[in-house]
Amino acid sequence: MTTITYQPIDKQTATQLRNGGLDANGQIPERQVSDGGGNPCRCCLCDVPKGAQMLVLAHRPFATINPYAETGPIFLCADDCSPWSGQGLPPIFLTSPDYLLKAYTPDERIKYGTGQITASADIAAYASDLLARDDIAFVDVRSARNNCYQARIVRS
Repeated sequence: MTTITYQPIDKQTATQLRNGGLDANGQIPERQVSDGGGNPCRCCLCDVPKGAQMLVLAHRPFATINPYAETGPIFLCADDCSPWSGQGLPPIFLTSPDYLLKAYTPDERIKYGTGQITASADIAAYASDLLARDDIAFVDVRSARNNCYQARIVRS
């Protein structure tokens, strides 16, 4: 079994966005108050607590712009938080019964045939199987209902 790591948005990117940096659409992130449910921070990989300030912004988790480089809305804690570095399944993957996993090639193209709605309990096993393949560089986890980017999974 391939060992995997859940990769959140890096601290430098999160800090830049919190300090007025522009999102993937060239806009300043919006500030909102979390209602306590369904607002997963892509940095700490925990839900933004109810009543806490959060940022809502467009994010494109790709180094290059190409037809497969999806852009969509994400949330970040408005206040500083520590990027996820824990073991096991991050807390945001315990809030839904399933997620969409898609594998990408080294040139950031979707590897057709890999997209699969996956039960939360099976995320690690499916990602590990995909990352055991030489033609797969990373796996993105997205919401199964809204297709929002959650996190990236890479080889450890």
